[in-house]
Amino acid sequence: DGVTEVLAHRSDTLQDKFVEVPCSEDYESHKRFAGCTPRKCGRGVTDAVITREEAERIRRIAERGLSLGGSDGGASILDLHSGALSLGKHFVNLYRYFGDKIQDIFTEEDFALYRDVRQRIQQRIAQVFGISSSAMYLTKPTFFSRMNSTGAKTTHDEYWHPHVDKVTYGSFDYTSLLYLSDYSKDFGGGRFVFMDADSNKTVEPRAGRVSFFTSGSENLHRVERVSWGTRFAITISFSCDPQHGIGDPRAT
Repeated sequence: DGVTEVLAHRSDTLQDKFVEVPCSEDYESHKRFAGCTPRKCGRGVTDAVITREEAERIRRIAERGLSLGGSDGGASILDLHSGALSLGKHFVNLYRYFGDKIQDIFTEEDFALYRDVRQRIQQRIAQVFGISSSAMYLTKPTFFSRMNSTGAKTTHDEYWHPHVDKVTYGSFDYTSLLYLSDYSKDFGGGRFVFMDADSNKTVEPRAGRVSFFTSGSENLHRVERVSWGTRFAITISFSCDPQHGIGDPRAT
């Protein structure tokens, strides 16, 4: 793996840690949006935006939703926006599949907390990168993930491959991850790894920690395979292009 430097240990409580890296050329081949398209690139970690108690409440939303389905392999997703839910080797639309029962699973308070957390993360990203929060648009896919050590059954379960979000998803300009469980306490493996030419830079998840970064190839990354336990997180991403914007999920 080359030399690994730990950017954020689980035992750290980080107010704000930011590492600037040179922007890749990816952004040159996309339309630029004033006040949003990255001019400063890099990666940040903060434990000061979301509390551990809020992270636990959000994890319970994920657990309730994922209890309705789950992948046969080691990686399950739940997308409250589109309704996509892992079920066996496939995906179903949660809202169509379960209909009115959804109101017994999620409350209006759940969606309000989700929106509030999303807004705070958006504001912190805007502040750190010196852009306008109002010029950023929530984009898809934005989803909960639950990972364990079960062997992969389909390519969707193979979460550990290195990738660049702007290449994989197209619309992403800024990516964030809110961790909902603790590395080495709730699960082993599963660390987030930025793959730089000289060394790997690793983030150890802890509940309430937000890791965020510009989505271009300056931030090639992967997630280590989970070796034991269960890792919960939520990926929340933003686009500078209003055409790629989506609304917050709602209970009705």
